[in-house]
Amino acid sequence: MQRVTVSLDLRIAPLFDAMLKEQGYQTRSEAVRDLVREAVETHHRNSTTEGECVANLAYVYSHSTRLLAQRLLDIKHQHHDLIVSSTQIILDHTSLFETVILKGPTLAVRALADLIRAERGVRFGSVNVVAVEPNGDHHTEGAHHHASKSNLSPLHG
Repeated sequence: MQRVTVSLDLRIAPLFDAMLKEQGYQTRSEAVRDLVREAVETHHRNSTTEGECVANLAYVYSHSTRLLAQRLLDIKHQHHDLIVSSTQIILDHTSLFETVILKGPTLAVRALADLIRAERGVRFGSVNVVAVEPNGDHHTEGAHHHASKSNLSPLHG
């Protein structure tokens, strides 16, 4: 087994300790091993990059981080073809919450989400990706038409 040292914020450490006690862990190491294992498995499960998807990217960022708001705006403009909508909520004097709805090739959507989450000053980022497949039957003769312009269907729906 390889030893890894982890530093915890003074506010998080007691919360982590309470959580691991509640879940029956004897040591922090056991809990961290399970958390890392779960993260690796989740990443593997969610790393599919083929096909089309819709996604919700949600993150908190610091408005006070130098030029971060402008960098995020530039990134979103460079990838405007993937962005359906975005909403910002001011949390306090320095923090904003943003949610971005994405649609397009899974590889490109995941790359954009990773790019935004990796920006210095972006915190608590998460992405929920839902695989979809193009619905080629949308405009066939006799097909029922909706006002929506979507041409994507859930994979298992």
